[in-house]
Amino acid sequence: MRNIYIKMAPLLTSFAAAWSRSIYYHRTNFDKIRALRCRKKPIVFAIYHNEFFPLCYLHRNEGIIVVVSASRDGEVIARVLDSLGFNLARGSSSRKGMQAMLAAMRQMHAKGMDAVLTVDGPRGPRHIVKPGIVYLASKIQAHIVPARVRMSNRHVFTGSWDRFKLPWLWSRCEVIYGNPYMLPPKPGSAELVHQARTLENKMNLLLD
Repeated sequence: MRNIYIKMAPLLTSFAAAWSRSIYYHRTNFDKIRALRCRKKPIVFAIYHNEFFPLCYLHRNEGIIVVVSASRDGEVIARVLDSLGFNLARGSSSRKGMQAMLAAMRQMHAKGMDAVLTVDGPRGPRHIVKPGIVYLASKIQAHIVPARVRMSNRHVFTGSWDRFKLPWLWSRCEVIYGNPYMLPPKPGSAELVHQARTLENKMNLLLD
């Protein structure tokens, strides 16, 4: 079964790249991300699971560290992202989650790269931020950048838990980056939950 998943990866990579090349991208508020990168300041991007497809091609070959599920589905996604020039930290909130967070921290320190987390993954609930990103950003003292995607035309997979969005060919995708912000070091468990809700509100406001 694993071999079948591995064989699917090159096909899916080619599909994702070809599909994404037809999309008209526009970035909003990206100048602040450029400024942080020029100053060598670490960034952790916060995205929702159902909006990650257009972001994969837009941020290809930047070496961004992605926390990917240790599941079989995650194996395919990991191989596609690797082909698109991302770095990988394997695990999730339910399987090897802490190991993945530690791996992401080590890579951010060693390689000086940014990271990205699907903050409501791997199984939801949809658009409910989990505290993992707060823990990671506070430990490494990185800036959190919430990001959302507005798609002019899209198909919504209503049968999936996240209502996954696939932008149609030649559609327009506006990627909106929120203002970067930092967290206090060593937040307690109550503060982790509070900061997760704060981030959730920031993400929801980006499309309002």
